[in-house]
Amino acid sequence: MLVIPTTPPLPRHHSFLFPNRSTSPTPTTTGGDSSNSRRWGCSCSATATAPKSPLHHRLFIYSSSNNNIQMMRLRPPPPPRRVPGGCCKRRRLVFSCMVTDPDCFQVGRLIGTYGFMNITSYSGLRSEGMLGSAPLQPEDSGIFGSFKVQDVGEGNFQIRLYQGRISQGPFRGTPVVFKVYPGQQVGGIEADMMAANELNAHAFLQSNQNDPCQNIQLLVGGFETKTGEQWLAFRNDGIYSAADYAKVSSQSMSKDPDHGDSRFWNPFDKDLTLRRRRYFVTKLFQGTMRGLAYMHDNDRLHQSLGPYSVVLNTMVEKEAAYLVPRLRDLAFAVDVRYPQLENDSGTLSEGLWRRASAAGAFTPMEKRAFGIADDIYEAGLLLAYLAFLPFCEAGTMDSLSLQRLLENTFQLDLEATREYCLADDGLLEGVRYLDLRDNAGWELLQAMLNRDFRKRPTAEAVLNHRFLSGSSL
Repeated sequence: MLVIPTTPPLPRHHSFLFPNRSTSPTPTTTGGDSSNSRRWGCSCSATATAPKSPLHHRLFIYSSSNNNIQMMRLRPPPPPRRVPGGCCKRRRLVFSCMVTDPDCFQVGRLIGTYGFMNITSYSGLRSEGMLGSAPLQPEDSGIFGSFKVQDVGEGNFQIRLYQGRISQGPFRGTPVVFKVYPGQQVGGIEADMMAANELNAHAFLQSNQNDPCQNIQLLVGGFETKTGEQWLAFRNDGIYSAADYAKVSSQSMSKDPDHGDSRFWNPFDKDLTLRRRRYFVTKLFQGTMRGLAYMHDNDRLHQSLGPYSVVLNTMVEKEAAYLVPRLRDLAFAVDVRYPQLENDSGTLSEGLWRRASAAGAFTPMEKRAFGIADDIYEAGLLLAYLAFLPFCEAGTMDSLSLQRLLENTFQLDLEATREYCLADDGLLEGVRYLDLRDNAGWELLQAMLNRDFRKRPTAEAVLNHRFLSGSSL
């Protein structure tokens, strides 16, 4: 058992994807099945196969109650279960026993580098029983101009993402995405804590095989290298995020630079595209909230919910019927079972409980309610993001500008925000989307962003709201 020393608190965290700054490995044939090895092999031996190590059978479980990392040994996975009719349920695999042997994996190309932002101070929105601990000031300051409520800085390390697959055993051929946390020499103890916490959260959420959730990314295994890197393998159900979808959609709304007019010369085409987009965005948000509701029902907070922490299996709006959004990035997930709340001193959740105390939540029940409401607030910001960015031309709005508009300029007054957006032609389609069903979108958004955390709805209540339920679109 390895005892982790105390590290500086990390109050709130958001994930984001950096552009790929390195060259992908060159595909080569590595023997065996030539069709597969040509696709997945590479000339660089460091990435062609998963590195071996005396520690390669070890996975770590982080205990937030005493800041310990505990070793967990896992058995080889069982063969896929056959169902009546004679077919294996390979599309709904539940990895009850994770793959921990690096020889069972093949590593493909580098997808990109993945980082996070630390919000090291939060002045918030002052009111009794509300977010934060200090009033907003009119002066502009801080790293993002007038975005004064938070001091934001880039994390101390970056995480690499690789494509790959399982190459041996009963799950051979299953595509995976590797999330690689650096060793302590590069990322410090913080990287190990985040990797262990993410593993712990997924292992706990996947432990109930009778009630699996398809809206949370599936962890299939992992291993540690000799250099201390933690490789977590997730089933590859898509590599694009909600932020990628919003970017592509906003570009499709932009004017043609060669002709200076709209891409939609036929008004019927534009109407059909907008209807498809509304349906896609609604289904995306519904899937996100189902994943969040499952986490809350199982006493876990996400705590880094945002457009980059929702992965999609498709970005094609015509395929919305097959869209399955999945939550990822559980490195900052928090256990809110009552025994943990009474004894918790985990470094990764220090910032959350400090903000809870500032909002007047002191008992375990109040702290749990605050944590759930905090996730709902982040989900509300995600709803605002999805309501505007995919419907705006590229460059009209970004996530930080939208958050400043809501929190700083209008201080969560959604009626005033709507009047402002109505006056801007670039934001008009976002307003129309939230206007559906007699302003049901604005009503839901106002509830999720309520200044009093006690008045915010639960994830289940959000899913049952008239804006998301029924055939509103």
